[in-house]
Amino acid sequence: MNIGLFFGSFNPVHVGHLIIANYMQHFGRLDKIWFVVSPQNPFKSPLELLPQEQRLEMVELAIKNKPAIEASDVEFSLPTPSFTAKTLRHLRSKHPNDNFKVIMGSDNLATFEKWEAYEEILEHHQLLVYYRFGHKNNVLEKHPNVLVYDAPVLHISATYVRDLIQQKAPISYLVPQEVEDYITTNNCFQRLSSK
Repeated sequence: MNIGLFFGSFNPVHVGHLIIANYMQHFGRLDKIWFVVSPQNPFKSPLELLPQEQRLEMVELAIKNKPAIEASDVEFSLPTPSFTAKTLRHLRSKHPNDNFKVIMGSDNLATFEKWEAYEEILEHHQLLVYYRFGHKNNVLEKHPNVLVYDAPVLHISATYVRDLIQQKAPISYLVPQEVEDYITTNNCFQRLSSK
């Protein structure tokens, strides 16, 4: 199977993630997309993050009626911080018959050469890149394993959603209703830094 890996903190998952996944499944010719919930992104402060189990649960709520999309906790059992190259090695060994492709924004492609073992990732995996505002024309776009798509991107971020929550402002339509209900019921993000 061709499986697209959408790595992220999903802190929280929002409609922008779902729009990208839907687009990439069709235009990237993917059989499945896994939302890989990262326990700790090496480029982010752990103070910003809800517990991994809560973030995974919100992803599961967001995709419950989308059979082609799955929530993955594969990184929960791997050493932290979560380095994509190590996760991909693990997945290649566990699923040798599957073809894993990495979905990422052009903002991540701009810093991709700083990632651990980025050459190894490019050797074994295609990168399915969607444009993010202000990040175009990266030299890596010419690499044969980098495919760039003009996917519909909303100017929404998890940081923006968290900021709205802390301001007690509505987040309707920015996250799926089930995720909004979960955030409200569990009083999520009230005590977290929004930086």
